[in-house]
Amino acid sequence: METIVCPMGGGATRLYSALAQTLNGSSPLPLSPSTLECHQPADTILDPDFCQALKGSPVCPPDPAQLLRQCDEALKERPPRFPRKFIHLSDGDRNPIRVMQWNILAQALGEGLDSFVHCPLEALSWSRRKYLILEEILTYRPHILCLQEVDHYYDTLHPVLVNLGYSSNFFPKPWSPCLDVEGNNGPDGCALFFDQSRFELLDSANIQLSAMRVPTNQVAVVMVLRCCSTERFLCVAVTHLKARSGWEWLRSAQGSDLLRHLQTLVQKHCGGSTGETSSDIPLLICGDFNAVPAEEVHRRFMTSPLGLDSAYKKLSQDGLTEPEYTTWKIRPTGECCTTLDYIWYSKDTLRVDAVLEMPTEEQIGPNRLPSFSYPSDHLSLVCDFSFKAKE
Repeated sequence: METIVCPMGGGATRLYSALAQTLNGSSPLPLSPSTLECHQPADTILDPDFCQALKGSPVCPPDPAQLLRQCDEALKERPPRFPRKFIHLSDGDRNPIRVMQWNILAQALGEGLDSFVHCPLEALSWSRRKYLILEEILTYRPHILCLQEVDHYYDTLHPVLVNLGYSSNFFPKPWSPCLDVEGNNGPDGCALFFDQSRFELLDSANIQLSAMRVPTNQVAVVMVLRCCSTERFLCVAVTHLKARSGWEWLRSAQGSDLLRHLQTLVQKHCGGSTGETSSDIPLLICGDFNAVPAEEVHRRFMTSPLGLDSAYKKLSQDGLTEPEYTTWKIRPTGECCTTLDYIWYSKDTLRVDAVLEMPTEEQIGPNRLPSFSYPSDHLSLVCDFSFKAKE
């Protein structure tokens, strides 16, 4: 199948036109390692606070610590960050794989459509939120970073994180609601980043999720990686399923479609010189599922023959219960405090070594999220994993 490179940037009309020409139903769009990075469009204006044009390449602060200090300086007047701690579940690996899952809130939606009635407009400005988003990422320095509602990929997140050693792929929604907002920065979508010092890319696919063979507006990015230190394979996916009540059946169908694609991709990389089998290749599936734990799509993942479990259940006393909330916001329709975000993992081949705790209601504050302290209505999920020994 032909490689698809996503030349995003510029006006919304041109962006939507390019998408309409490249999307071709629900088939996965494979990207070879050599063409994984979507090249910056010529008319992309790089964020002047983080990047400057030098011989046609983005240049950012040379190290994460310097960039984090830059964020701290820009945010020095803001309230303090949430004091979240890691809950350690085992001695774990000395060099664990840190994974972050986060719906960062698309800028166009935060300012234009989502109506966070108790959040000041100043707190929703990109000039402030971009520092908070990067600070969250730099504080935890994940080796694998799975993001949803990304609409500042090409001008900010991609150039900054590439200069910090990440490789990445971005896949926008076919009909992003961001495009309906005046002054938008293009469509929102899913982005998957990985630390090149820890992993080598073997394969990648962009997937437009289907329901009963009908293409939908939701997408996923999938990568097959090889761990540089252990030579073990790892299949990682990021997705964002259909939102709102009444669409439970669609989320269930989209989840089933994603599981089918993952099984196919894993089987593709079995055997050969490595001798890997499908049961040897762990899965990490991160996303905003827009589904509470009682929904059918959650049950499908729990009972999948792929042997999955939800990492954040490890925070509960019995190890069987999801957190009370991963998102907490107030809209004109009322207050919403619920769990919609998950990190699924292969329980037979991966071990959860540590989980980042949730902030308390008191720490979040009466006006909920987003706020001057936190840039999104969804909380980041961060876990440390290690490979289990092969039997």
